[in-house]
Amino acid sequence: MRKRRSSFWVMALVSLTLIFGISGQGAAEDTIKLGVAGAHSGDLASYGIPSVRAAELVVDHVNSMNGINGNKVELLVEDDVCKPEIATNTATKLVSEGVNAVLGHICSGATKAALGIYKDKKVVTMSPSATNPALTQSGDYPNFFRTIASDDAQARLEVDFATDVLNLKKLAVLHDKGDYGKGLAEFAKQFLEEGGKAEVVLYEGITPGAVDYSAVVQKIKRSDADGVIFGGYHPEASKIVMQMRKKKMEIPFISDDGVKDDTFIKVAGKYAEGVYATGPRDTSKNPIAKAAIAAHKEKYNGEDPGAFFLNAYAAALAILNAIEKAGTTDYDAVEKALRTEFVATPLGIIRFDEKGDAIGIGFSMYQVQNGNYAEVALD
Repeated sequence: MRKRRSSFWVMALVSLTLIFGISGQGAAEDTIKLGVAGAHSGDLASYGIPSVRAAELVVDHVNSMNGINGNKVELLVEDDVCKPEIATNTATKLVSEGVNAVLGHICSGATKAALGIYKDKKVVTMSPSATNPALTQSGDYPNFFRTIASDDAQARLEVDFATDVLNLKKLAVLHDKGDYGKGLAEFAKQFLEEGGKAEVVLYEGITPGAVDYSAVVQKIKRSDADGVIFGGYHPEASKIVMQMRKKKMEIPFISDDGVKDDTFIKVAGKYAEGVYATGPRDTSKNPIAKAAIAAHKEKYNGEDPGAFFLNAYAAALAILNAIEKAGTTDYDAVEKALRTEFVATPLGIIRFDEKGDAIGIGFSMYQVQNGNYAEVALD
């Protein structure tokens, strides 16, 4: 196995076509339809648009090299605005258009709402960002895979950082009542209570989209918390942090990959300084990551890729590699290939376990420093 992994890595350094046969075996019979579903508009578009661009870059490159076994890849892009009720319509439309696999969805709630539709039609689905543990751990969705670790790992890192690095003793744990945010907060609360190193002095759900969070800010102050752990997304986090700081509440604010986004910093401005957030490990020195980021900047006017770009790029590579290795878009064959075939990606050389989680993927802690998220050393 060591020889094979090494071979993949050497090929990765040579070309991003490492995983795709370019001999054009057989005649081109059908277009391979890859769906891309996520928030492409609205408050959370900064999470979804990078996935579309990642898919575009991978597919453009693959098609320039004669496609997959001679078959071109076509992208079908659909916006779900990260809303479960829209995600079901998005999934239904992609299925009706004959999609062979889906890269997405982005938010856990939208992903969960759509997965049953894909499952019934035997469509492999891979998210770069949906972290709710039950999506893989429940066993309900054998068609689902992801290139990001689950929230239990993320919550564990947040709790360990709060108690062991920051030495916090009284935590307010907040969430946005959604599948993602509440699920993460529940794990954080559980780990805090089990660990016995800190007390949960406030556990509160907030209303997403509210203009004013002064009531919960006052509850945090009255609880005498010396830190906050928040499960949710950047629109709510930015408002809470801004209102806390304006009230001279300078206690640490620790959140998740739903907040580790440049949009949070842009909205919160100077009040974002010092905020902590977990996010995918920094793999920007990976040769494939370097090439992917460079390609993005070249195609999209020098713009930085944004959140989950590398996770989405890895997902696109993994899906198309599985189809190439299987020699077909047949669901059973592609699913098997995802679990057994290694693929070189911007995240490293990966494959997926029986639950659908990528082996070797994890989180790091970041902090806003001088207007940018910087990785924080944990020792």
